[in-house]
Amino acid sequence: MNLYPLGKFLVSTIFYPLYRVKVIGKENFPKEGGVLLCANHIDNFDPPVVGMTCPRTVRFMAKEELFKLPILKSVLPSVQAYPVKRGMSDREAFRNTLKILKGGEVVGLFPEGTRSTTGELGKGLAGAGFFALKGNAVVMPCAIIGPYKPFRRLKVVYGKPMDLSEQREQRVSSEEVTALIMDEIQKLIETNK
Repeated sequence: MNLYPLGKFLVSTIFYPLYRVKVIGKENFPKEGGVLLCANHIDNFDPPVVGMTCPRTVRFMAKEELFKLPILKSVLPSVQAYPVKRGMSDREAFRNTLKILKGGEVVGLFPEGTRSTTGELGKGLAGAGFFALKGNAVVMPCAIIGPYKPFRRLKVVYGKPMDLSEQREQRVSSEEVTALIMDEIQKLIETNK
């Protein structure tokens, strides 16, 4: 059962007024085709906030442990999330992600791999670069600029789509591509504070 539209409606109803969410650059988002949506990670609420502000359905990769929790194991698949084993090479999650991207859908991920404890942008993991190169999808950088405090402004900024065809041709490494993505996210944070 797909509860994504209902989830998006409920989250929007609560979060837009509570966090005074301002969305910038939504018009930059490609209307079709595979998209790898890469955002910084500052709070547990990041996935629903990105999901509610994105004009398309976002398939989030979530840590496998969440799929074992009583309520979440039913809710997560119904809002299009899928599991990934952290700390190891999860071939099934990798294959699934590439299949989703090549199928023209949107995959959302947080390249840092975990929430930032300082609010500063951390180092991105090579997985983001790997999916960007192999998934043949457009990369959308996204910045979430907090804090998550009631009635304080929260911004979600979508940058310009990144064309990585040159990096694919030059066989640039996954780490280098992740670094490019993280640079774009950092620019969005700095120019929209």
